[in-house]
Amino acid sequence: MCTRYALEKDLPELKEILETVVKSSLTNKFIDTHARPLITDGEVHPTDIVPVIAPNSKGLRSVFPMQWGFLAKDNKRTLFNARVESANEKPTFKDAWLSHRCIIPASYYFEWEHFKSNDGKVKTGDKFAIQPTGCTVTWLCGLYRIEEGYPVFVILTKEPTAELGKIHDRMPLMLPEDKIDEWINPSSDPEKLLSYAMSDMIIEKQLNIDVK
Repeated sequence: MCTRYALEKDLPELKEILETVVKSSLTNKFIDTHARPLITDGEVHPTDIVPVIAPNSKGLRSVFPMQWGFLAKDNKRTLFNARVESANEKPTFKDAWLSHRCIIPASYYFEWEHFKSNDGKVKTGDKFAIQPTGCTVTWLCGLYRIEEGYPVFVILTKEPTAELGKIHDRMPLMLPEDKIDEWINPSSDPEKLLSYAMSDMIIEKQLNIDVK
């Protein structure tokens, strides 16, 4: 699954997105109300406020600040991912799946190797940076909704490729850039876009182990 990703403010492909969200009046309101900064560079963690692509009131592609994570039944922000296989059935995600889809721009995402030790317990090992082959920006697919007047999002995950399955049993759903508008369009059928999910990845082990 995906619980960390990275943003690089110097990437040309991200420049306009980051500049737009920094200037947003909603960003200032978010920061004042939540007492949290907007993250535009470095490693992103759950509950962070970050730039997200979604349609505006006219249905056009726009950039909004959103907080990572839906509130769970216990009123704690602990839902960070949604399984693409069941998002259209789960009450928590069904409405968003149908009409509130978004794209989370990232440089790459992080995953930690999970393995069973000799005592049968699942252990966390090396940290890897992963992104689609030939891309400098990773377009993560997500769902969003409004909570207490503010937009929040989760990242969709799917079954991993054989190679990624050696690291973790889930991977985020990623689409090519030319499918962004179709994905966020409330009128489109998300099921028809799943066949475009990117699977050829560059996987790089990180030197420093950072356990979640």
